[in-house]
Amino acid sequence: MITIIINKQQEKKQIALIVDGILTEYYEEDFNETRKEGNIYIGIVKDIIIGMQSAFVDIGGEKNSFIHLKDIMPKIDETKEVIDNNINIKKVIKQNQKLLVQVKKDSTEKKGARISTHINLPGKYIALMPNTDIITVSQKIEDEKEQQRLKELVKQNLKEGNGAIIRTSASGKTQEIIDDIKKVEAKWERIIKTSINPNLQKPKLIYKGEDLAEKMLIDLADEKVDEIVVNTKEEAEKIEKYKNENNEYKDTKIIIEKSNEVFSKYDLEKQIEKMHNRKIWLKCGGFITIDKTEALTAIDVNTGKYTGTKDLEKTIFKVNMEATKEIAKQLRLRDIGGIIIVDYIDMKDENNKKEIEKLLKEELKKDRTKTQVEGFTKLDLMELTRKHICSHKD
Repeated sequence: MITIIINKQQEKKQIALIVDGILTEYYEEDFNETRKEGNIYIGIVKDIIIGMQSAFVDIGGEKNSFIHLKDIMPKIDETKEVIDNNINIKKVIKQNQKLLVQVKKDSTEKKGARISTHINLPGKYIALMPNTDIITVSQKIEDEKEQQRLKELVKQNLKEGNGAIIRTSASGKTQEIIDDIKKVEAKWERIIKTSINPNLQKPKLIYKGEDLAEKMLIDLADEKVDEIVVNTKEEAEKIEKYKNENNEYKDTKIIIEKSNEVFSKYDLEKQIEKMHNRKIWLKCGGFITIDKTEALTAIDVNTGKYTGTKDLEKTIFKVNMEATKEIAKQLRLRDIGGIIIVDYIDMKDENNKKEIEKLLKEELKKDRTKTQVEGFTKLDLMELTRKHICSHKD
């Protein structure tokens, strides 16, 4: 059973995804902070830093946003971020130039927002990428024939100059994808029309991205969400409107809980409290620790209280297997993004390593954001990357 809970309070909104009674995703939107991720602006280039191949762009916030040369140059490959460092950024953009940009990562206390000219407009079945000819398919669609069918279908229906990422929910769909392409391309045309204003001298918000609840509903379009629980009439009306516009949610119940203690009713408070713990115990008696730094997240696996069998390799493999499932769960629950390094207990058997990597990839398929498992390094550390759902968690 899948339940979404939206608990609106005076200063924040809590959003939880519950699968069979287990807290699977959890987010908080602070009303005192303005979430800009996904927003599209006309920005004004302020300062160009040649040594960093970067620039600061005013999009109307307290801090200027940051853009790198690779986020200005045309995108050639969705999976790579290679750029010719011999290119002088001052030959690409000029001071006071207007740029149409999208916020990829919100600002923090120390840094301004990270922006890009590579626009990504999410739809139900595709994410539109204007000004590129890239068409790529979600890694979760593994059937090669289906991959090829979807690529051909999308290519035939996209307007020239547009690319797309085909989402997992597109599998098995045809007319729905065509309709979605038309809808998202129409949205892009409205954005372009709004952005063309030669008299504009100041930064301007052109398009506001989805809030976290709406993004969750879009991403879960191919799942059967049984119920959506809200605690205000306002949220209920918003969900009802979305439900009426999207056939996938026609059988989803909307429940209004008038009490602010909705999380207590669903026994979530203890689960939320545990997700902040550094140490997570495994059922076998082992444990993992999660340590976040500015550069990456380090996860360490330990045998703890588990002594296992007389066969040391089997004992280690059992702990590593259980730890792998918990790591995938915690990455999604805590919305850990960026570079992630896992220090598994050392395994001598190469087949065991392959099994651990295979299991990690399988478990991460349950995640609705993009993950990339790079495998074990020469130092026997597992390296992977994950894209944030909500950049405020940094």
